[in-house]
Amino acid sequence: MFDEPNIEGGSRKGASTHEISRNVRQAAAGTREMAETMVHVTRAAGESGTASARVLQAASDLSVRSKSLQSQAATFLAAIKTA
Repeated sequence: MFDEPNIEGGSRKGASTHEISRNVRQAAAGTREMAETMVHVTRAAGESGTASARVLQAASDLSVRSKSLQSQAATFLAAIKTA
């Protein structure tokens, strides 16, 4: 009943099994591709986090140097005024 011949001389059951197998292979390939993409995204996110931390540190260092330069400039201007 379920194994009736189809037009090509094969069986419907065999054709269905072949179709299911093909669909499973396609799903596995899609899953593998998605996993690889997630690895790349995770790596890029980590690199972005590292770069952000470096930018934050550089901005902090620049702020400290700016305050130091401002203080030195104020001291210099004060010394010129009293001279």
